[in-house]
Parts: sequence; structure tokens; C-alpha cells
Amino acid sequence: MSVPAEIERNLTELDKTTIPLEKTDFFNQVINELSGALQEIVGLNEAEGFITLVASRIGEKINQDYKSALNLDHIPRDLLPNVLVDLKRRIEGRFSIEYEDDKVIVLRNTRCPFGDRVMGRPALCMMTTNVFGRIAADSTGYARVDIEKAIAKGDSECRVTVHLAPAPEHDEGSKEFFKVR
Repeated sequence: MSVPAEIERNLTELDKTTIPLEKTDFFNQVINELSGALQEIVGLNEAEGFITLVASRIGEKINQDYKSALNLDHIPRDLLPNVLVDLKRRIEGRFSIEYEDDKVIVLRNTRCPFGDRVMGRPALCMMTTNVFGRIAADSTGYARVDIEKAIAKGDSECRVTVHLAPAPEHDEGSKEFFKVR
């Protein structure tokens, strides 16, 4: 059965159109809209909780992928900051190491992997918190992640601190992680 000539002309015209729709952008839009709907319906804290569940699983998977690719049982402490920067680079974030010592890694980011749509969606920062926290805790036994600045909150950049040792006092908004296995 052949396609009528008018429909074929319309299909040809569709092929020539410029519509800003491609797979990665589409999935970013879906994630951003889901997180926005969650924030609006259940509130920011609960939305962060839902995203935390997903991000924790993704963090474990990414951690395992790096360990397998590098043929390691765990990511050594000296490689950890570079792994965190590399994973964000692979998903089109622009993270860099601002500072590090034995107890802390401070990272800054000038481009969110979720793009401009992240604005007003701070619950999506739980992706970074949990992925970094899972990988760092597996590497060192403990991690606490603070996001002091976030593009999602309207800041010009993100500033993420990964603490590698417990401290008696810490920011109420930070999240702690412990090595599971």
C-alpha cells in the first residue's frame, strides 16, 4: 500500500523543519518536569526524598561502572576527585576541583548537566549529592556532601563540598553517607 502524494509531501516538509527535539534534551525535559511536579505537589523536602532514592541507585551503578572499568575493588582516595569531575564531564557538566586535602574535596561547577531547565528545581541537586556521596563513601568509608551554591537555586555556579571525615558540627542541609559493603 503506498502513501498518498499529499501525505508524502507533508512528510518531506517535516524532514526539512527545524524542531529543537532530540533524545537527550527530551529526557532532560522529562526529568525536569517530573522534579518540578514533585516539588509543586509534595513539596521540596519530599521531592528531594524521591530523587534521593533514584540517585542513590544511580550512584551505586556509576560507582560500580568506574570500579569495573578501572579494575579496582574501590576507587582510591587520590583518584576520587578526578572520578567525580570525570563523571560530570561525561554528562555535560563543567565541574572542576577548587580545593582538596585529606578531609575535604571542594568542587565548583559552571554548567549543570540538566541545562537551563534546572532553574527552580533544587530537588535535582540530590542527584549530585547522592552520586558523589555514594562514590566517596565507598572509597573512604564516609562522606558528607554540602551544596553551598547551586545553579538550580539561581546562583551563577555550583559549589559542592565532599567531606571525607565525620565532624561533630555540620550544616543541617548536608547529607551523610557510609560505606555499605
